[in-house]
Amino acid sequence: MANVIEVKDVTMRFNMSKERVDSMKEYFIKMMKRQLNFEEFIALKNVSLSIEKGEVVGIVGLNGSGKSTLLKVISGILRPSQGSATVRGTISPLIELGAGFDYDLTARENVFLNGSVLGFSKQTMQKKMDEIIDFAELRDFMDVAIKNYSSGMVARLGFSIATITRPDILIVDEILAVGDFLFQQKCEQRIADMMSGGTTVIIVSHSLDQIERLCSRVVWLEKGVVKMDGKTAEVCELYKNTTTR
Repeated sequence: MANVIEVKDVTMRFNMSKERVDSMKEYFIKMMKRQLNFEEFIALKNVSLSIEKGEVVGIVGLNGSGKSTLLKVISGILRPSQGSATVRGTISPLIELGAGFDYDLTARENVFLNGSVLGFSKQTMQKKMDEIIDFAELRDFMDVAIKNYSSGMVARLGFSIATITRPDILIVDEILAVGDFLFQQKCEQRIADMMSGGTTVIIVSHSLDQIERLCSRVVWLEKGVVKMDGKTAEVCELYKNTTTR
């Protein structure tokens, strides 16, 4: 099978301010006077990864290991400092659900807004509206401004919109933690349906049970470096033994 994702020698550097700055004004004054000191933080270091069409790949690692940064590079949200990330096909990144929402608009209005961002016509989103509402379990709240929503409700709406059609590639970052157990099961079932239809899926989750249920392969990141890449059972077993000591 052809690779739909190819990450080659990706390094991602960030400049972190070493000192506290209390306001944007102070920040700009110090920047203009060249009084700001930065410390370089390397989030990813020489990461290479190839994923075939239809694969379901889990990414595990402790907080700060570079998981979300890698997903953002693959999604095109971040441009790597070095290396390249090539993606072949349409991509639906469930990384920051609700990031494209206007919180002053109602949920119904945001369905159209989010749909247009994803490239769908108003007519398409109108046809899908009932399905989106019912999946998100928000029938009684669709005409409420989402600034009044809980974070879980926002995430449920975002997940429902983003998975209404089948992209070639689905990227999921801790999204399956939203809602109660029954809603998580619905999310997993929808992802399983996508997988059966040939969608390539990348999942980041702190729940190893979830990773073991859904993924055929796991990549373990540690301090921005690929520590292990292999079969789910083997990687998860070693990861559990290493991180729970």
